[in-house]
Amino acid sequence: MNVPVSEAVAVVEALGVTKRFGSTAALNDVSIRVMPGESHALVGRNGAGKSTLVSILTGLRKPDIGEVQFAGTAAPVIADRDAWRERVACVYQHSTIIRDLTVAENLFINRQPQRRGVIDWSVMRRDARALLDHWKIDVREDARAGDLTVEARQLVEIARALSYGARFIILDEPTAQLDGDEIKRLFRRIDELQREGVTFLFISHHLQEVYEICQAVTVLRDARHIVSAPVSALPREQLIEAMTGERGGLAVADAAGRAALPAGTPVALELAGLCGGDYEDVSFTLKRGEVIGLTGATSSGRTSVAEAIAGLRRPQRGEIRVDGTVLPPGDVPAALARGIGCVPKDRHHEGLVLTQSVAENASMTIARMLGRFGIATPAKKNAFGQKMIEALGIVAPGPDHVVSGLSGGNQQKVVMARALATDPDVLVLIDPTAGVDVKSKEALLAVVHRVREEGKAVLVVSGELDDLRTCDRVLVMFRGRIAAEFPAGWQDHDLIASVEGVSLHEE
Repeated sequence: MNVPVSEAVAVVEALGVTKRFGSTAALNDVSIRVMPGESHALVGRNGAGKSTLVSILTGLRKPDIGEVQFAGTAAPVIADRDAWRERVACVYQHSTIIRDLTVAENLFINRQPQRRGVIDWSVMRRDARALLDHWKIDVREDARAGDLTVEARQLVEIARALSYGARFIILDEPTAQLDGDEIKRLFRRIDELQREGVTFLFISHHLQEVYEICQAVTVLRDARHIVSAPVSALPREQLIEAMTGERGGLAVADAAGRAALPAGTPVALELAGLCGGDYEDVSFTLKRGEVIGLTGATSSGRTSVAEAIAGLRRPQRGEIRVDGTVLPPGDVPAALARGIGCVPKDRHHEGLVLTQSVAENASMTIARMLGRFGIATPAKKNAFGQKMIEALGIVAPGPDHVVSGLSGGNQQKVVMARALATDPDVLVLIDPTAGVDVKSKEALLAVVHRVREEGKAVLVVSGELDDLRTCDRVLVMFRGRIAAEFPAGWQDHDLIASVEGVSLHEE
């Protein structure tokens, strides 16, 4: 017989939790209750308090006020890490798997079975195989972790958490680096694990995923708890209103109502027969004042094409022309000099120096313009940084603030500032709104509209439909080739079907 939800004991419960860092309240009287066997979404804008709450639920931080309970019992003391591992684990957006170790070594790291003081490798591999088989995870125990797909590494992390005895797993942006098929498989595994008694806290900026996989949702805004409700009782517009405090959905300029470019508008960027490791014979032109979307599955080659344009990858064959002049392949300084600005895919490893300030990151590509011999004074850097803070709405105490202390959305705005610093003629944006909240997404996409009106050419490389709605036309890549083109005004189902390699209009 099912126990009524009101009488069931929560797997985890935070009660009136407050956490401050100096004068800043990261959490203010926040409560959340996650019930057994459910997937419970935790959503909110960057800076809403999600990360701080996760750090408290996983025992990495102690609340100033309030408490955490597991199954109705007070949480262990912070120092008892083994007791926390038995109750909860977090699979973070940036994997904690050690890539140069095997799957088995990762599963039993720091607790390897030993015999006479020496690691018993055969027992460890046997136990790893048994663990993977039990949870139906199809990877080899002796495989190098770095050779696994992102999807497989996530499942290995989940298996490691379950091996400690934890049946409450926090998934932090689990789909951020997955394509459509991988997301479907992950969701199937989550559903199967739920039926086996595993409970999930699901953190995502992809609101559609909340409706696909979760049964309940909690919204945080400005460090406070706004609402907890069944997903079925909270329509998308109400969810966005709870997250932002404003009515209505995402305010993005849709290109469908945009006037056509005048005849004879010059071409800013041309690709001719471009070939690389995962793409072949890619050709298209991008005019001044035009926004083109380039989409496809993660494995379609779209990111590699964009990185080739920005000089981050060297194509094997073909040409890239900027204003009619051939661009030297695989040469970032040459791409910058020819007027190409880029927001790279991975802001933490390619877009930012996390230990440096907003001003230093924003001015990185123009230091030679700010001072003699390429050396700019701190005052000039800070002046430029402040200009970009005001232009892009970056929420930071000042231009000298270290970017590692900013929310994800504001970090991405700093990456955008760096791309715009050289006043580029062609702007290449790779997954520009990945992992950012609704309001940051609006601000970043508003930049696309603004620079287009200035006559710049923009290439938006993304799998996000909201990003692609800003485009005059969208090119779909499938298995390394451009397979379809959609003018502005496309229907979601048609574009998604094309990305998946399916035609909805075949006779």
